[in-house]
Amino acid sequence: MTHTHLDDATAEQFAHVALENIARQYPYKVDHLMVGADDLSAPVVMHPVFYGSYDWHSSVHMHWLLVRVLSLRPALPVADRIRAALDRQLLPEAIAAELAYFERPASRTFERPYGWGWFLRLQAELRTLGARDAQAARWATACAPLADHLAQRLIDYIDIADFPVRTGTHLNSAFALIMALFYAKSDQHLALRKAIVRQAHRWFGHDQRYPARYEPGGDEFLSGGLVEAVLMRHVLDDCSFGDWWEMFSPGEAELAMWLTPVTVADRTDPKMSHLDGLNLSRAWCWRVLGPGLPPVLQPLAIRAWSDHLEASLPQAVEGHYVATHWLATFALLALTDSAVG
Repeated sequence: MTHTHLDDATAEQFAHVALENIARQYPYKVDHLMVGADDLSAPVVMHPVFYGSYDWHSSVHMHWLLVRVLSLRPALPVADRIRAALDRQLLPEAIAAELAYFERPASRTFERPYGWGWFLRLQAELRTLGARDAQAARWATACAPLADHLAQRLIDYIDIADFPVRTGTHLNSAFALIMALFYAKSDQHLALRKAIVRQAHRWFGHDQRYPARYEPGGDEFLSGGLVEAVLMRHVLDDCSFGDWWEMFSPGEAELAMWLTPVTVADRTDPKMSHLDGLNLSRAWCWRVLGPGLPPVLQPLAIRAWSDHLEASLPQAVEGHYVATHWLATFALLALTDSAVG
């Protein structure tokens, strides 16, 4: 498996992992607020689309992986299997059941904001592919009601959230907004983009000398600082981002910590294995940030991208299920995602 680009063999491996994951019902980590003694069902009943891949959000981003691979490598031998699987999964009535779950009063914070952001990124990928693929357009139409609902819910949430969540886990605010920006662009959702840009400036626009020495936490799969920088790279023009980075960037010694991959003590531990995700998400961040950084940092960003991929890419397809149910999506981001807009 190369660590420099997405070749056909790597894309095929990723797709096979995702196809297995989205159909694998157990083990499954339930995140469900019960409001009565009998208010609990099997995951496939509560979530007829996203019942696999260990938990709801991982299933969503494994679906995204399949759509992304189909978009980038439509002629792969596995393409027909991908299409058949998405045809089975992304049915209007099944999406309606997922929407009904979110509409429960007890589900007000379910998957906020990580799962919301990933579903909006999935819909953005479907919209993009659907512009040239009638089958994908049908999937996008099926998913539209849930995407509309989550987009509005995200607007409502960030409009009243006075403070961001900076931790490098599922609660991270900046990461969800990055994912949602792709949807705002693909769906021409100006209200969502306006809300995100406004809140990004409010939350992060005046940060100075980010304390990178406090990263990472022992179970983080995102760098709170680097993800924040990626968000600002999306919402600022090149000149403004350069000024912001100069104010935000940590000192040289602390920056070196971001440039160096972390080690993982126990890859069978569901929390410690998050650190492989940290390496892959850092690689993604450096890929996106690189062209906007000062010239002296650009070669360091390229080297950091490569080093972080090399450290953890094999775990995306060869590791324990606590990692392989989700890691390939971050590997695919790191290998292919460089768009800023």
